[in-house]
Amino acid sequence: MSTPTHITSAVQLKSILSAHAVVVADFYADWCGPCKAIAPVYEQLSKSLSKPGKVAFVKVNTDDQQDIARKYEITAMPTFLVFKETREVKRIRGADALGLREAVDNAIAGAGSAGSSATFSSKGHTLGPAPSAPKFVSGGRLVGGVPLTAQLNGFVNTAVRFVGLYLVSLFSFDAYASAEASSYNVNNRDGQPARPTARR
Repeated sequence: MSTPTHITSAVQLKSILSAHAVVVADFYADWCGPCKAIAPVYEQLSKSLSKPGKVAFVKVNTDDQQDIARKYEITAMPTFLVFKETREVKRIRGADALGLREAVDNAIAGAGSAGSSATFSSKGHTLGPAPSAPKFVSGGRLVGGVPLTAQLNGFVNTAVRFVGLYLVSLFSFDAYASAEASSYNVNNRDGQPARPTARR
């Protein structure tokens, strides 16, 4: 509903951090090309997602506010920091519009669910290791992963190369020279048998 607030002091930033559940900070410089390229995306996010007392978007000019940039260890521009309850929860370096949008959405979604119940306001504790996301095969693809056929092709290629090199070296008088000259040798890029070299 509003454009990003331009930070003019560390006190102003601290005040905004303490007054909002989620704060997204854009650390930029006027001379930075990627900063200028992603600025319209950041402004659009600010206009559509800002909510007084809940979500705020700020811009910090690293040339004008060097102390703030040093405090947050800003080494690349643009750098976006996502704060939740005054703590940094995500850092995005570079003009990564998709990464920025995902980080903002995650922070806002988490803030909305955390603030909905006053009874259970703490984060709580989880016993044991974090559960890993299950992976399922669906239509020849590993959901959330690399296609199953690509995984099998890689495995089959590796197995064929291993067995081929093993057999070539097993049935030869000079196993090392035979393996080097073999068409199964991954260092032999053209696929043709290399000329055997005499070992000394």
